[in-house]
Amino acid sequence: MSVLEIRNLNKSFGAITVSRDISLSIGAGQCHALIGPNGAGKTTLIHQISGVLLPDSGQISLDGQDISTLSVAKRVQAGLGRTFQITSVLPSFSVLENTAIAIQAKSGSSMRFFRDAARETTLNDAAQAVLNRVGLGDRAHVRAANLSHGELRLLELAIALAGDPKFLLLDEPMAGLGRTESAALVTLLAELRGTLPMLLVEHDMDAIFQLADTVSVLVDGTVVARGTPDEVRASPAARAAYLGEGTE
Repeated sequence: MSVLEIRNLNKSFGAITVSRDISLSIGAGQCHALIGPNGAGKTTLIHQISGVLLPDSGQISLDGQDISTLSVAKRVQAGLGRTFQITSVLPSFSVLENTAIAIQAKSGSSMRFFRDAARETTLNDAAQAVLNRVGLGDRAHVRAANLSHGELRLLELAIALAGDPKFLLLDEPMAGLGRTESAALVTLLAELRGTLPMLLVEHDMDAIFQLADTVSVLVDGTVVARGTPDEVRASPAARAAYLGEGTE
């Protein structure tokens, strides 16, 4: 059974079609990568899956539940985790507080007093466990504003994992990372993939081919090629897309 199922998704802005009859099926333990040139519609697709945008037609199911019309918050509660192209954290809060807040948000608790809530023992323990998992355990009490770019990327992943997701959306997690940091993150994602299926949008083709079981190539809102990394590497349509024009 698929964990994330997308059926015939369509989205237009006026006369411009950005998603054209897109279908994807991603099962347990799988990493599905999405590549394509600038303006192909990758980020728009991620927005539709996460709930930032609603599709014009089609269906998005998570673990058998139709989430097509749910809000972002409801999709998180249903088990969808997401990282972003641009790191999105609370810079004045500690690493631990950022993670604890994400755990609290998953529970649906009021966020009016989240700084106090982040100091609660139960939240602290759960947040610390997530930070240990991504390698930030010893940075728990550092303000997010004082982290390196690579550490911020790990914190963003920790925040996504803090919601105990069933599925993970990764929107260019390697953006801005050096070679050593990228290699470390690839290793971490490879470990997570065994228990957490994921959709990966990424410009780092080495990471794509190391992590992905299946690769879909998106051009002008349409999937023009799909297959294993080796099959996509050999596809003329895929090569024209990610070698000829670059990626988002």
